Amino acid sequence: MKRILILLPLILLVGCSSGGGGRYSIKQDHGPSQAVDVSHVKDAVPRVEPKSRGGNKSPYVVFGKRYYIMDSAQGYKQRGGASWYGKKFHGHATSNGEKYDMYAMTAAHKSLPIPTYVRVTNLKNGRQVIVRVNDRGPFHQGRIIDLSYAAASKLDMLRSGTAQVEVEAIDPRSWQRSSSVIAAATPALPVRSAPNVRVPVRATATEVSKSVLVKGSYLQVGAYSNRIAAERVTAAVRALTGEKVVIRNLDRGDRVLYRVQVGPVSSDTQVRDLIGQLERSGYPETHLVDLD
Repeated sequence: MKRILILLPLILLVGCSSGGGGRYSIKQDHGPSQAVDVSHVKDAVPRVEPKSRGGNKSPYVVFGKRYYIMDSAQGYKQRGGASWYGKKFHGHATSNGEKYDMYAMTAAHKSLPIPTYVRVTNLKNGRQVIVRVNDRGPFHQGRIIDLSYAAASKLDMLRSGTAQVEVEAIDPRSWQRSSSVIAAATPALPVRSAPNVRVPVRATATEVSKSVLVKGSYLQVGAYSNRIAAERVTAAVRALTGEKVVIRNLDRGDRVLYRVQVGPVSSDTQVRDLIGQLERSGYPETHLVDLD
C-alpha cells in the first residue's frame, strides 16, 4: 500500500502529455474521428488561482531528465515549438489531478507553475489563443508547449501537428484590471469614439446596415500582442483582399495591442464582401469599428 501511495504523485506529475505508458487504451494519439467545429469554444479567461497541490513538485524527473518549476510565471515569454495532444489522453488525469478535456482551452508546459494562463501566438499565421496550463509536457526536444485539440484547431496547426509559437504568460490581476477599464470606457451604443478607441459596432457577412457606416469605418481583422505576428497578418490580408491594411497600436497599460484593420470602407456591399472573404480565409473575428 505504501508503494502505491508513493507512486501516485509521480503519475499525476507526469500527467497526460508525456506520451508514455500502458494506462491509455489508444496506442497512437489522434483527434476525433470526425472534424469538430470548435469555433464556439472561447479562450480561457485569466483569473487569480492558488497553485494546485498536484503538478508543482520541483524538481521532477521524466525519462531521466530533471525539470524545475518556476517560482512565478511573471514576465515569461518564449518562442519555440508547439504540439498538441488529443483523444489518447481525453478523460485521463492531468498533472494537477484534473481530467484532460481535448475540447477545452488548456495546455501542458514543463516548468510554468500550475495553473498559469498564457497567450499563444502562431508565428506563421498570427492567430492567437489564451489557454490555462494544467499539465506537464511536452517532453520532446525543441517543443515548449503542448496544446489541447481545441487550442490547436484555433491556431490552425492540427494538420501539421506542430507549429512555431510565442508563449507569453498573462498576469490575471493586470488582465482583470485592463478588462474592467476597457469595459467601463466602451459606449453601450455605436456612437463616435474617442481617438484610437474601439467602438463595438459589429457586422456580419449577411447583415450590414448602411447607417453604421461613417467616415473612418474600418474592418478589424484581429488584435495581437506581437508586432511581428500583426505584420504577417497585415501582409496576408493585403495580398488576399487587395485593400489598404494598417496596424494601429492600443496601449492597455500592461501591454500594447497591435490592431490589424482594413479600410477605410465606404459601402455596405464592400463590408459584406470583405467580411465574408476574411471569414472564409480563417479570420472569423473580423468586425466593423469606427475611428475618429
